[in-house]
Amino acid sequence: MDNEKIGQLIYTLRKGKGMTQKQVADALFLSDRTISKWERGIGCPDITLLPHLAALFDIPIENLLTGEINQNELVGGNMKNSSYYVCPSCSNIGLATGNFTVSCCGRKLEPLAAVKATDEQKLKVEEIDMQWSISADHPMTKDHYVSFIALATGDQIQLYKQFPEWALQATVPRKKHGKLIWFDTRDGLFYQYI
Repeated sequence: MDNEKIGQLIYTLRKGKGMTQKQVADALFLSDRTISKWERGIGCPDITLLPHLAALFDIPIENLLTGEINQNELVGGNMKNSSYYVCPSCSNIGLATGNFTVSCCGRKLEPLAAVKATDEQKLKVEEIDMQWSISADHPMTKDHYVSFIALATGDQIQLYKQFPEWALQATVPRKKHGKLIWFDTRDGLFYQYI
């Protein structure tokens, strides 16, 4: 841990909240001298204080430990640029429209990098009665299946959960064109435009 970075972050957060060292100290049942030492990089908070300090400044504990706050990059509200997360333990699906720290089953998840599907990997998309019918000749076994299909347009995402040992198929209202995204449990995240 970098005491100076952590101290600078505490100083910046305290000033941003309009608090004095005494007010922070009182909230944590400490002396204002302790807060002063942290901010000067002479010491750092005890690990037992981190949850309270994080709650006080409304930031994740991870940011306190690194001494950094990463500003989210805006995706301009375009849902096609969303990030997808899949927990390797329980297969939970996460979706974010910006940069987030996502965790599940006690581990931090990284956003999946979507790869443009080749002609062999693409899902079959047919227009039937003003709807997109999506299917594939995927084996869909217990160990290798498509976990979800999503259709992202500029303003919305429709996500369809798929299950092992079931035929891969979904019917999506055909409102406009978009980005079709799916997660293969063995091969990763893919996309194609429809």
